[in-house]
Amino acid sequence: MFDPVVYETLMLALEDGAVTLPENGPVLFLRAEVTPYLSQLPKDRLVCQNSFKPDHDALKAAGFEVLPPEAEHFPAAPLTLILPPRQKDETRALLARALRDAPEGGTLLACLPNTLGSKTIEKLLREIAGETEALSKNKCRAFWAVKDSSRINTVLMDEWIALDAPQPMEGGISSRPGLFSWNRIDAGSELLADSIPEYIKGRGADFGAGQGFLTREVLENCPHVEHMTLLEAEHRALPCIAGTLSGFDNWDAQWADATKDAGTALYDFVVMNPPFHVGRADAASLGQDFIRAAAKALKTGGQLWLVANRHLPYEQVLGECFKAHEMLEDAGGYKIIRAEKPKRKR
Repeated sequence: MFDPVVYETLMLALEDGAVTLPENGPVLFLRAEVTPYLSQLPKDRLVCQNSFKPDHDALKAAGFEVLPPEAEHFPAAPLTLILPPRQKDETRALLARALRDAPEGGTLLACLPNTLGSKTIEKLLREIAGETEALSKNKCRAFWAVKDSSRINTVLMDEWIALDAPQPMEGGISSRPGLFSWNRIDAGSELLADSIPEYIKGRGADFGAGQGFLTREVLENCPHVEHMTLLEAEHRALPCIAGTLSGFDNWDAQWADATKDAGTALYDFVVMNPPFHVGRADAASLGQDFIRAAAKALKTGGQLWLVANRHLPYEQVLGECFKAHEMLEDAGGYKIIRAEKPKRKR
Protein backbone atom coordinates (compact mmCIF):
# COMPACT_ATOMS: atom_id res chain seq x y z
CA MET A 1 0.00 0.00 0.00
CA PHE A 2 1.30 3.41 -0.99
CA ASP A 3 1.42 6.29 1.46
CA PRO A 4 -1.58 8.61 0.91
CA VAL A 5 0.74 11.45 -0.11
CA VAL A 6 1.54 9.50 -3.30
CA TYR A 7 -2.12 9.59 -4.27
CA GLU A 8 -2.38 13.22 -3.20
CA THR A 9 0.52 14.13 -5.50
CA LEU A 10 -0.86 12.01 -8.33
CA MET A 11 -4.25 13.72 -8.09
CA LEU A 12 -2.59 17.15 -7.82
CA ALA A 13 -1.47 16.81 -11.43
CA LEU A 14 -5.15 16.52 -12.38
CA GLU A 15 -6.43 19.16 -9.98
CA ASP A 16 -4.08 21.94 -11.09
CA GLY A 17 -4.67 21.25 -14.77
CA ALA A 18 -1.19 19.99 -15.60
CA VAL A 19 -2.89 16.82 -16.86
CA THR A 20 -6.46 16.95 -18.17
CA LEU A 21 -9.04 14.48 -16.91
CA PRO A 22 -10.81 13.45 -20.13
CA GLU A 23 -14.56 14.01 -20.34
CA ASN A 24 -15.12 10.79 -22.29
CA GLY A 25 -13.61 7.35 -22.56
CA PRO A 26 -12.16 5.04 -19.93
CA VAL A 27 -9.70 6.11 -17.27
CA LEU A 28 -7.29 3.23 -16.75
CA PHE A 29 -5.52 2.77 -13.39
CA LEU A 30 -2.68 0.26 -13.40
CA ARG A 31 -1.70 -1.28 -10.02
CA ALA A 32 -4.66 0.49 -8.48
CA GLU A 33 -5.38 0.12 -4.77
CA VAL A 34 -8.52 0.87 -2.79
CA THR A 35 -8.15 4.38 -1.40
CA PRO A 36 -10.49 7.33 -0.79
CA TYR A 37 -8.64 9.19 -3.56
CA LEU A 38 -10.35 6.98 -6.16
CA SER A 39 -13.54 8.93 -5.44
CA GLN A 40 -11.96 11.85 -7.32
CA LEU A 41 -12.14 9.82 -10.54
CA PRO A 42 -15.28 9.02 -12.57
CA LYS A 43 -16.26 5.60 -11.18
CA ASP A 44 -18.48 4.77 -14.16
CA ARG A 45 -15.46 5.12 -16.48
CA LEU A 46 -12.69 3.90 -14.20
CA VAL A 47 -11.05 0.59 -15.16
CA CYS A 48 -8.62 -0.81 -12.57
CA GLN A 49 -5.87 -3.39 -12.86
CA ASN A 50 -4.02 -5.28 -10.14
CA SER A 51 -2.72 -8.85 -10.35
CA PHE A 52 -2.15 -9.13 -6.58
CA LYS A 53 -5.18 -10.94 -5.22
CA PRO A 54 -5.82 -8.98 -2.00
CA ASP A 55 -5.81 -5.69 -3.94
CA HIS A 56 -7.76 -7.16 -6.87
CA ASP A 57 -10.44 -8.53 -4.54
CA ALA A 58 -10.63 -5.30 -2.54
CA LEU A 59 -11.21 -3.28 -5.72
CA LYS A 60 -13.99 -5.63 -6.85
CA ALA A 61 -15.59 -5.59 -3.40
CA ALA A 62 -15.61 -1.77 -3.54
CA GLY A 63 -17.56 -1.92 -6.80
CA PHE A 64 -14.86 -0.93 -9.28
CA GLU A 65 -14.46 -2.48 -12.71
CA VAL A 66 -11.31 -4.61 -12.55
CA LEU A 67 -9.46 -6.22 -15.46
CA PRO A 68 -8.79 -9.98 -15.29
CA PRO A 69 -5.58 -10.67 -13.34
CA GLU A 70 -3.84 -12.14 -16.37
CA ALA A 71 -4.49 -9.04 -18.51
CA GLU A 72 -1.35 -7.78 -20.24
CA HIS A 73 -3.19 -5.81 -22.91
CA PHE A 74 -5.17 -2.81 -21.73
CA PRO A 75 -8.14 -0.78 -23.00
CA ALA A 76 -7.28 2.22 -25.16
CA ALA A 77 -7.78 4.89 -22.51
CA PRO A 78 -7.18 8.61 -23.06
CA LEU A 79 -5.74 8.70 -19.52
CA THR A 80 -3.73 5.95 -17.83
CA LEU A 81 -2.70 6.30 -14.19
CA ILE A 82 0.17 4.15 -12.96
CA LEU A 83 1.58 3.24 -9.56
CA PRO A 84 4.92 1.72 -10.59
CA PRO A 85 5.86 -1.54 -8.83
CA ARG A 86 9.00 -2.04 -6.74
CA GLN A 87 11.14 -3.89 -9.27
CA LYS A 88 12.62 -1.85 -12.13
CA ASP A 89 12.34 -4.47 -14.89
CA GLU A 90 8.69 -5.09 -14.02
CA THR A 91 8.12 -1.32 -14.09
CA ARG A 92 9.77 -1.08 -17.52
CA ALA A 93 7.35 -3.67 -18.89
CA LEU A 94 4.33 -2.02 -17.30
CA LEU A 95 5.22 1.40 -18.72
CA ALA A 96 5.89 -0.15 -22.13
CA ARG A 97 2.56 -1.99 -22.21
CA ALA A 98 0.71 1.13 -21.10
CA LEU A 99 2.34 3.20 -23.85
CA ARG A 100 1.79 0.49 -26.47
CA ASP A 101 -1.95 0.26 -25.72
CA ALA A 102 -2.69 3.96 -25.20
CA PRO A 103 -4.39 5.75 -28.11
CA GLU A 104 -2.53 8.44 -30.00
CA GLY A 105 -2.57 11.54 -27.81
CA GLY A 106 -3.35 9.53 -24.69
CA THR A 107 -1.60 10.51 -21.45
CA LEU A 108 0.31 8.25 -19.06
CA LEU A 109 0.53 9.71 -15.54
CA ALA A 110 2.59 8.01 -12.80
CA CYS A 111 3.74 8.90 -9.31
CA LEU A 112 6.30 7.67 -6.78
CA PRO A 113 7.97 8.92 -3.62
CA ASN A 114 11.41 10.42 -4.23
CA THR A 115 12.93 7.78 -1.94
CA LEU A 116 11.77 5.06 -4.35
CA GLY A 117 13.57 6.51 -7.34
CA SER A 118 10.87 8.65 -8.90
CA LYS A 119 13.36 10.47 -11.15
CA THR A 120 14.79 7.17 -12.33
CA ILE A 121 11.35 5.84 -13.25
CA GLU A 122 10.49 9.10 -15.00
CA LYS A 123 13.66 8.65 -17.04
CA LEU A 124 12.48 5.17 -18.04
CA LEU A 125 9.21 6.61 -19.32
CA ARG A 126 11.08 9.31 -21.20
CA GLU A 127 13.33 6.70 -22.85
CA ILE A 128 10.37 5.08 -24.60
CA ALA A 129 7.92 8.00 -24.88
CA GLY A 130 10.44 10.62 -25.98
CA GLU A 131 9.38 13.42 -23.64
CA THR A 132 7.97 13.81 -20.12
CA GLU A 133 6.80 16.54 -17.76
CA ALA A 134 6.69 16.44 -13.96
CA LEU A 135 5.67 18.15 -10.75
CA SER A 136 6.95 17.58 -7.21
CA LYS A 137 5.22 17.84 -3.86
CA ASN A 138 5.07 15.92 -0.56
CA LYS A 139 8.53 14.48 -1.33
CA CYS A 140 6.89 12.70 -4.27
CA ARG A 141 7.08 13.19 -8.01
CA ALA A 142 4.23 12.90 -10.48
CA PHE A 143 5.35 12.59 -14.09
CA TRP A 144 3.59 12.06 -17.37
CA ALA A 145 3.98 11.62 -21.10
CA VAL A 146 1.63 12.05 -24.05
CA LYS A 147 1.70 9.33 -26.68
CA ASP A 148 3.17 10.61 -29.92
CA SER A 149 4.02 7.71 -32.21
CA SER A 150 6.63 9.76 -34.03
CA ARG A 151 8.70 9.94 -30.80
CA ILE A 152 8.23 6.43 -29.43
CA ASN A 153 11.25 4.15 -29.20
CA THR A 154 9.36 1.05 -30.38
CA VAL A 155 12.45 -1.17 -30.36
CA LEU A 156 13.11 -0.47 -26.68
CA MET A 157 9.42 -0.70 -25.82
CA ASP A 158 9.13 -4.16 -27.38
CA GLU A 159 12.37 -5.26 -25.72
CA TRP A 160 11.12 -4.30 -22.26
CA ILE A 161 7.87 -6.19 -22.79
CA ALA A 162 9.69 -9.28 -24.03
CA LEU A 163 12.02 -9.32 -21.01
CA ASP A 164 9.00 -9.57 -18.72
CA ALA A 165 7.98 -12.98 -20.07
CA PRO A 166 8.45 -16.07 -17.86
CA GLN A 167 11.95 -17.38 -18.53
CA PRO A 168 14.23 -20.17 -17.31
CA MET A 169 16.69 -19.29 -14.56
CA GLU A 170 19.61 -21.01 -12.89
CA GLY A 171 18.56 -23.85 -10.63
CA GLY A 172 15.74 -24.98 -12.89
CA ILE A 173 13.15 -22.39 -11.94
CA SER A 174 11.03 -20.34 -14.30
CA SER A 175 10.65 -16.72 -13.26
CA ARG A 176 9.99 -13.14 -14.34
CA PRO A 177 10.73 -9.64 -13.03
CA GLY A 178 8.83 -8.53 -9.96
CA LEU A 179 8.54 -11.89 -8.24
CA PHE A 180 10.38 -12.43 -4.96
CA SER A 181 14.06 -13.25 -5.65
CA TRP A 182 13.07 -13.40 -9.30
CA ASN A 183 16.47 -14.05 -10.90
CA ARG A 184 18.03 -16.40 -8.35
CA ILE A 185 17.04 -19.03 -5.82
CA ASP A 186 16.47 -17.35 -2.49
CA ALA A 187 19.03 -18.45 0.11
CA GLY A 188 16.38 -18.90 2.80
CA SER A 189 14.22 -21.08 0.58
CA GLU A 190 17.24 -23.15 -0.38
CA LEU A 191 18.11 -23.65 3.30
CA LEU A 192 14.55 -24.76 4.03
CA ALA A 193 14.54 -27.16 1.08
CA ASP A 194 17.71 -28.79 2.42
CA SER A 195 16.10 -29.15 5.85
CA ILE A 196 12.86 -30.87 4.81
CA PRO A 197 13.29 -34.62 5.41
CA GLU A 198 12.68 -37.21 2.71
CA TYR A 199 10.20 -39.07 4.92
CA ILE A 200 7.43 -36.44 4.85
CA LYS A 201 4.32 -37.86 3.23
CA GLY A 202 0.75 -37.26 2.25
CA ARG A 203 -0.74 -34.07 0.86
CA GLY A 204 1.16 -30.85 1.30
CA ALA A 205 0.80 -27.16 0.57
CA ASP A 206 3.23 -24.39 -0.30
CA PHE A 207 2.00 -21.04 1.03
CA GLY A 208 3.23 -18.00 -0.90
CA ALA A 209 4.71 -20.36 -3.45
CA GLY A 210 6.40 -17.79 -5.71
CA GLN A 211 7.96 -19.54 -8.69
CA GLY A 212 7.37 -22.99 -7.16
CA PHE A 213 10.93 -23.76 -6.02
CA LEU A 214 10.02 -25.29 -2.65
CA THR A 215 7.33 -27.51 -4.17
CA ARG A 216 9.71 -28.73 -6.84
CA GLU A 217 12.29 -29.65 -4.20
CA VAL A 218 9.66 -31.53 -2.19
CA LEU A 219 8.37 -33.45 -5.22
CA GLU A 220 11.89 -34.31 -6.37
CA ASN A 221 13.20 -35.49 -3.00
CA CYS A 222 10.26 -36.77 -0.97
CA PRO A 223 8.87 -39.90 -2.65
CA HIS A 224 5.97 -40.39 -0.22
CA VAL A 225 4.37 -37.04 -0.98
CA GLU A 226 1.13 -37.62 -2.86
CA HIS A 227 0.25 -34.10 -3.96
CA MET A 228 1.22 -30.46 -3.49
CA THR A 229 -1.09 -27.44 -3.61
CA LEU A 230 0.59 -24.10 -4.24
CA LEU A 231 -1.11 -20.92 -3.01
CA GLU A 232 0.19 -17.70 -4.55
CA ALA A 233 -1.41 -14.25 -4.40
CA GLU A 234 0.52 -12.73 -7.33
CA HIS A 235 -1.10 -13.96 -10.53
CA ARG A 236 2.02 -13.15 -12.55
CA ALA A 237 3.72 -16.07 -10.77
CA LEU A 238 1.33 -18.76 -12.01
CA PRO A 239 2.87 -19.22 -15.49
CA CYS A 240 6.28 -19.43 -13.79
CA ILE A 241 5.03 -22.15 -11.44
CA ALA A 242 3.91 -24.14 -14.47
CA GLY A 243 7.39 -23.83 -15.97
CA THR A 244 9.19 -24.73 -12.75
CA LEU A 245 7.01 -27.82 -12.21
CA SER A 246 7.06 -29.00 -15.81
CA GLY A 247 7.37 -32.79 -15.73
CA PHE A 248 5.41 -33.22 -12.48
CA ASP A 249 1.70 -33.97 -12.47
CA ASN A 250 0.86 -34.28 -8.77
CA TRP A 251 0.32 -30.60 -8.03
CA ASP A 252 -2.12 -27.75 -8.51
CA ALA A 253 -1.60 -24.01 -8.24
CA GLN A 254 -4.22 -21.58 -6.96
CA TRP A 255 -4.35 -17.82 -7.26
CA ALA A 256 -5.12 -17.32 -3.60
CA ASP A 257 -4.49 -15.21 -0.54
CA ALA A 258 -3.02 -17.83 1.79
CA THR A 259 -4.11 -15.87 4.85
CA LYS A 260 -7.79 -16.16 3.82
CA ASP A 261 -8.18 -18.92 1.23
CA ALA A 262 -6.15 -21.83 2.61
CA GLY A 263 -9.06 -23.84 3.99
CA THR A 264 -9.37 -26.01 7.08
CA ALA A 265 -7.76 -29.39 7.96
CA LEU A 266 -6.70 -30.18 4.41
CA TYR A 267 -2.97 -30.88 4.54
CA ASP A 268 -0.52 -33.22 6.22
CA PHE A 269 2.23 -30.61 5.99
CA VAL A 270 2.81 -27.03 4.89
CA VAL A 271 6.06 -25.48 3.69
CA MET A 272 6.59 -21.76 3.40
CA ASN A 273 8.90 -18.79 3.22
CA PRO A 274 6.26 -16.22 4.16
CA PRO A 275 6.43 -12.64 2.91
CA PHE A 276 6.93 -9.88 5.43
CA HIS A 277 6.14 -6.82 3.33
CA VAL A 278 2.84 -5.12 2.66
CA GLY A 279 3.47 -3.06 -0.45
CA ARG A 280 6.74 -1.30 0.31
CA ALA A 281 6.66 -1.52 4.10
CA ASP A 282 7.91 -4.22 6.47
CA ALA A 283 5.00 -5.99 8.18
CA ALA A 284 5.86 -8.96 10.37
CA SER A 285 2.13 -9.36 10.97
CA LEU A 286 1.76 -10.76 7.46
CA GLY A 287 4.07 -13.68 8.22
CA GLN A 288 2.21 -14.19 11.50
CA ASP A 289 -1.05 -14.41 9.56
CA PHE A 290 0.54 -17.03 7.29
CA ILE A 291 1.38 -19.09 10.38
CA ARG A 292 -2.18 -18.85 11.71
CA ALA A 293 -3.56 -19.87 8.33
CA ALA A 294 -1.18 -22.84 8.18
CA ALA A 295 -2.28 -24.02 11.62
CA LYS A 296 -5.90 -23.90 10.47
CA ALA A 297 -5.17 -25.65 7.16
CA LEU A 298 -3.19 -28.53 8.70
CA LYS A 299 -4.79 -31.76 9.79
CA THR A 300 -4.36 -32.79 13.42
CA GLY A 301 -0.80 -34.04 13.71
CA GLY A 302 0.35 -32.11 10.67
CA GLN A 303 3.61 -30.20 10.47
CA LEU A 304 4.67 -26.74 9.38
CA TRP A 305 8.14 -26.24 7.90
CA LEU A 306 9.07 -22.58 7.89
CA VAL A 307 12.04 -20.38 7.01
CA ALA A 308 12.22 -16.77 8.18
CA ASN A 309 14.73 -14.00 8.67
CA ARG A 310 16.23 -14.42 12.11
CA HIS A 311 14.85 -11.14 13.47
CA LEU A 312 11.19 -11.76 12.62
CA PRO A 313 9.00 -12.25 15.73
CA TYR A 314 7.16 -15.47 14.94
CA GLU A 315 7.75 -17.52 18.07
CA GLN A 316 4.81 -16.16 20.06
CA VAL A 317 2.24 -16.89 17.37
CA LEU A 318 3.79 -20.34 16.83
CA GLY A 319 3.32 -21.02 20.52
CA GLU A 320 -0.29 -19.86 20.33
CA CYS A 321 -1.17 -21.99 17.29
CA PHE A 322 0.88 -25.16 17.70
CA LYS A 323 1.45 -27.75 20.39
CA ALA A 324 5.20 -27.63 19.87
CA HIS A 325 7.75 -25.89 17.71
CA GLU A 326 11.53 -25.96 17.45
CA MET A 327 14.24 -24.12 15.59
CA LEU A 328 16.15 -26.69 13.57
CA GLU A 329 18.79 -24.37 12.15
CA ASP A 330 20.08 -20.84 12.57
CA ALA A 331 22.40 -19.94 9.72
CA GLY A 332 23.11 -17.12 7.30
CA GLY A 333 20.60 -14.79 8.93
CA TYR A 334 17.77 -17.32 8.62
CA LYS A 335 16.01 -19.65 11.04
CA ILE A 336 14.40 -22.95 10.08
CA ILE A 337 11.43 -23.85 12.26
CA ARG A 338 9.32 -26.98 12.45
CA ALA A 339 5.98 -26.79 14.23
CA GLU A 340 3.83 -29.78 15.08
CA LYS A 341 0.26 -30.71 15.90
CA PRO A 342 -1.87 -27.61 15.77
CA LYS A 343 -4.08 -27.29 18.80
CA ARG A 344 -7.77 -27.96 18.46
CA LYS A 345 -9.92 -24.98 19.30
CA ARG A 346 -12.39 -25.68 22.09
